[in-house]
Amino acid sequence: MDGALTTANVPAKFLEDVYFVNHVPLMALQVDPRISYALYVPESQYNPDPSSNSTGGKLPLLVYVHGTGRSIVAIYNELVPFADSTPCAILAPLFPAGMDGPNDIDSYKELRSNTLRSDLGLLSVLDQVAYRWPGLETDKVFMMGFSGGGQFAHRFLYLYPERLAAISVGSPGRPTFLDDTQDWPSGVKDVETVFNRMIQTDLIGQLPIQLVVGGNDTELHGDQDFWEWEREVLGGGGLPPMNETRLESMKQLHASLEQAGIETQFDIVPGVAHNETGVRETVLKFLQPWIQKG
Repeated sequence: MDGALTTANVPAKFLEDVYFVNHVPLMALQVDPRISYALYVPESQYNPDPSSNSTGGKLPLLVYVHGTGRSIVAIYNELVPFADSTPCAILAPLFPAGMDGPNDIDSYKELRSNTLRSDLGLLSVLDQVAYRWPGLETDKVFMMGFSGGGQFAHRFLYLYPERLAAISVGSPGRPTFLDDTQDWPSGVKDVETVFNRMIQTDLIGQLPIQLVVGGNDTELHGDQDFWEWEREVLGGGGLPPMNETRLESMKQLHASLEQAGIETQFDIVPGVAHNETGVRETVLKFLQPWIQKG
């Protein structure tokens, strides 16, 4: 990144003036400008150059993965007091709809499609953030994702457990099970062919993992007619139709992980339907002690 400013080479008194602390404007990923990211870096908690000032060390980084609607508004309101008090920084990657064609809305959830590897996209975002914000811990990050974000999050967990410190997976509608009889993204039979990576259940099992879903998350997205229409008109990508409620599919995902010897904290939040803000307190309560523990 020739000529790119970093927090290490900008005088500390100017960091807010160049939008490098507190709310950072949406930034384009240099290696693939289709992808961008928002960043919140609490100024009072951030060490801009750990190489010259080791006091305080690096600030933990929480990756917030958006759902199908692509809203990242939480980084501008609900997650700010959490970041300030924990403390940590918040990274919200943005994978716009339409990257893999005009009708594409789901490709980022699968981690790979005809023109997109969203897993590699996030790794590139982390590389860019590591270079420009050397005071952030990017080797191992914390992650949270709900609905479509939960789909991305648990698939990223399968492939890159070594890059995670803890993860919360919220209510993915069409999860990938640790099933070696089905191809990706329903199962993991062909993971090595598709991604050139192995599923390392021993590493996954070492991580703090939360599965979270609302107790009233019992409605299907679309009926059978919709899914047949989608498959006929749009192709449907690699994701299967949604045949189970999210509550049921989360119970199945929990069982799949448990069968592979992977322990999780499975939280069913009473009275909550498919509502990200309804489970937010439960998610942050799970993540905060792990972030503070480092």
